[in-house]
Amino acid sequence: MNKNILILLPIVLPILAGSFLFWLPALKKEKIRNWYVGGVVFFHLVLLSFILGQETGEVTLFKLAGQLPVFLKLDNLGKIFAVLVSFVWVLVALYSFIYMKQEEKREQFFGFYLITLGILMGLDFSGNIVTMYLFYELVTVVTLPLIVHNRTKEAVFAGLKYFFYSFFGASLGLLGIFFFSQYVTTLNFVPGGTLDMIKVGDNIPLLLVIAFFMLVGFGAKAGMFPLQSWLPTAHPAAPAPASAIFSGIIAKSGIFALIRVVYYFIGDSFIKNTWVQYTWIILSLITILIGSVLAYQEDAIKKRFAYSTVSQISYIILGLAVLNTEGMEGAVLHVIFHSFIKITLFLVAGIIIIQTGAVRVSQLRGIGKKMPITMWCYTLVSLGLIGVPFTSGFISKWHIAMGNLQSGIFILNWLGPVILLVSALLTAGYLLPITINGFFPGEEFDYGEVETKEPSFMMIIPIIIFTGLTIFFGIFPGMIIEVIERLFL
Repeated sequence: MNKNILILLPIVLPILAGSFLFWLPALKKEKIRNWYVGGVVFFHLVLLSFILGQETGEVTLFKLAGQLPVFLKLDNLGKIFAVLVSFVWVLVALYSFIYMKQEEKREQFFGFYLITLGILMGLDFSGNIVTMYLFYELVTVVTLPLIVHNRTKEAVFAGLKYFFYSFFGASLGLLGIFFFSQYVTTLNFVPGGTLDMIKVGDNIPLLLVIAFFMLVGFGAKAGMFPLQSWLPTAHPAAPAPASAIFSGIIAKSGIFALIRVVYYFIGDSFIKNTWVQYTWIILSLITILIGSVLAYQEDAIKKRFAYSTVSQISYIILGLAVLNTEGMEGAVLHVIFHSFIKITLFLVAGIIIIQTGAVRVSQLRGIGKKMPITMWCYTLVSLGLIGVPFTSGFISKWHIAMGNLQSGIFILNWLGPVILLVSALLTAGYLLPITINGFFPGEEFDYGEVETKEPSFMMIIPIIIFTGLTIFFGIFPGMIIEVIERLFL
């Protein structure tokens, strides 16, 4: 098979498969639909693994306005994100088969679930800034139905907020693409960037302003201040599987765009040691604190986890903003490890909601007695999110902290690690009380009324796997660190 065709398959397959769910009557039957969706996501993971082992080429699909190529090419960064997405899609699908039984319009949910997988592959395979922008906007369009799935007033409002924040942010990104396209040697992604300083000439002050707009714009989907408020609004309104992939994957599309813009398009050297870098760092630190404080104060389970996502993804942004190899490695590690951890937390939240009806933290006293397997998984990944040694979160946060210390920015040598430590303490403060009250509810708790509430095995398998990976990579991080270091070769 032509190697140029191979690169298209992981994009086209799930988009077509998802589209079939809308009009093939046989796929409306639950058992057939579940086998169909499960088969598609599993085959997609196998297909992707095969393609990554090949010397795949590059392909120009068409040209916009006769001169802007829509161009696909798979590099090391794209491979890391693509494998993460495809792997997560398999496990969350297993969980969704049981969870979505309580929801209506299930074929619609799974249809957009598969289509989103294909669009994310297109984003990861983007070979230039134009292609990335197109797929970035498509991610917003195809994920919007996952938020508004329940059609409640809350869900519709959350969806509209997500749409307008994402659209506004992407518009700032598009503005930057228009400006910078005049000063680059190519629109294709090149490690180190493509900016031609001879063309730039005296326009550095203007282009720094435009670069800042791009960072804020693409940072919106990643939940970076000041455009972060869509995230805690959207997560509670969506079904738990959608909340999980939004927190674990969709928000990371903003991170992916930031990496491409800074490290592969503009070039990190252009903004290093400028007001743009310092402001970017300040915004990330503000977001870390805001998310942690609001999560600590929030009683609604899913909203608490959503505020936590705002904070934790800004750890990634901080790692990118210090503009050194150590910080970058920590950021990409945290992309992966945070995905496993936060997806688990949202899947646990969904289990609690459908098994007990509880939606608030204050209602969870004794929950560990009712569902010990679920809550042990919750506890272990919570330790990972805090950054306790021998968990994956410790590894990624250690690299991010080291990146701060090595940044050469005087105030960041102490301020960055201090804020990371404060955030870790707040994280412990909003996660561990659920475990403590869940397993040790106190003498007033009626132990005679304890009834096992563990869910179906298909819902337990994904959270056990994600939990196991959180511990495994905390103890044996060498393999994945080696993979990520290839980004800098």
